[in-house]
Amino acid sequence: MGNLFCCVQVDQSTVAIKERFGKFDEVLEPGCHCLPWFLGSQLAGHLTLRLQQLDVRCETKTKDNVFVNVVASVQYRALAEKANDAFYKLSNPRTQIQAYVFDVIRASVPKLDLDDAFEQKNDIAKAVEDELEKAMSAYGYEIVQTLIVDIEPDEHVKRAMNEINAAARMRVAANEKAEAEKIIQIKRAEGEAESKYLSGVGIARQRQAIVDGLRDSVLGFSVNVPGTTAKDVLDMVLITQYFDTMKEIGAASKSSSVFIPHGPGAVRDIATQIRDGLLQASHHQEYLE
Repeated sequence: MGNLFCCVQVDQSTVAIKERFGKFDEVLEPGCHCLPWFLGSQLAGHLTLRLQQLDVRCETKTKDNVFVNVVASVQYRALAEKANDAFYKLSNPRTQIQAYVFDVIRASVPKLDLDDAFEQKNDIAKAVEDELEKAMSAYGYEIVQTLIVDIEPDEHVKRAMNEINAAARMRVAANEKAEAEKIIQIKRAEGEAESKYLSGVGIARQRQAIVDGLRDSVLGFSVNVPGTTAKDVLDMVLITQYFDTMKEIGAASKSSSVFIPHGPGAVRDIATQIRDGLLQASHHQEYLE
C-alpha cells in the first residue's frame, strides 16, 4: 500500500538508503517519506543503528607452546552520518570484524606465556579494539568496546595447572604443619626440662629437710637424756624410720614384693648404711653451699 501511494516508513534506530535510477541519493531518517517510484526513486535497503555484539572464538598458541581458545566480544554499531559507507562498502561487516580479531589475537598471544596471557587480557583487548577502530571507521562503523571474555587452554593443560596449584598448596600446608609440630616439640621439651628442674629442687629440699630434722632430733635427745651420744640417737631414729617403712610396705594393698634382709644384725647394717648415706648427702650439700 505504501509503494502504491509512493510513501515508505523508516523505523526508529534505523535508516533507509534511497537510490534514484540505481544511484545513491540520500539517507532517510526514521519517519514517513515520499518515494516517487515513477521518477526512478527506490529503496535500496535498511541499516540498523542499534548496538550489536559479535563473539569471536580464536584458536592460537602461546609462547610456551600451549594451544588456547581466546573468546573476544566486540560491540559495534553503524554511524548514521556514514550510513552510505556502511551500506555500500561492506557486504558482511561481521566477517570483516572477525578477520581483524583473528589477525590481532594471533599476533599478540604468541608473544606471551600462558600465565602472562591471563594477566594481560586487558592489553590484548585494547590492541584488538585499536586495530578494529582504525580499520572499521573507514567503513562507517564504530567499535564501542572489545572484551576478552575467556581464555581456554586444552583440558589436559587445565588439569595439569590445577595439579600444580594443588601440589604447591599441599607443600605449603606440609611446611606449616611441620613448623607447628616443631614448636610443639620444643615447648614439650622446655616443659619437661622445667619439670625435671623443679622436681630436682624439690628432692633437694626434701633431703635437706630430713637432714635438718635428724640434726634437731639428735641435739634435742642428747640434751634431754644425759650420757647418750649422737651416734646412739641417730641409730635409734634410723631404726624407728626403718620399722615405719616396713609398716607402710605391709599396709599397702598394691605394693610390689620387696626382699629386705631382716634380723638384729641386718638392722645394724641398714642403720649404718642409712647413716653413712645421710652424712654424705649432708656433706655434699654443705659443699654446694
